[in-house]
Amino acid sequence: MATIAFQGKPLNTSGDLPAVGALAPDFSLVSGQLKDVSLATYKGKIKILSIVPSLDTPTCAASTRLFNQKADNLENTVVLIVSADLPFAQSRFCEAEGLKDVLPLSAFRSDFAEDYGVKIVDTILAGLMARAVVVIDEKDKVIYTELVAEVADEPDYENALAACKDAIYN
Repeated sequence: MATIAFQGKPLNTSGDLPAVGALAPDFSLVSGQLKDVSLATYKGKIKILSIVPSLDTPTCAASTRLFNQKADNLENTVVLIVSADLPFAQSRFCEAEGLKDVLPLSAFRSDFAEDYGVKIVDTILAGLMARAVVVIDEKDKVIYTELVAEVADEPDYENALAACKDAIYN
């Protein structure tokens, strides 16, 4: 269990992020076409998982836009935006924003939040996911993680992107 904050008040997650160096837990998430996707769907690619509480919040929207801007410069990389939002809402958001370089995926019918240790278990945010970034290399090894200490803050984009670029060029 990890402790983070929302507006300065502590809250807890269901566990911890996967360890750097470990194999990433498999997942089953739902695409905008209502198809189940898994880690194997992106086999051989570097995966940036931007885990957010909801695309319907300013910080989640801002981080999704920024990852979309940065994604087109990354070779052999997919940026997966994971939230508990329904696939319909995710698709509407990305379409309205003109976001084409990120893939929104819904955790609404999966154990992703528990498996990745990001499910918020208390406070008014219980059931949503904490903000986090997990970078997974082409062989499905975790190479970077960040659990954002304050839910309302943006992640450290530069460190996540640097880990991704290291994997591309090494």
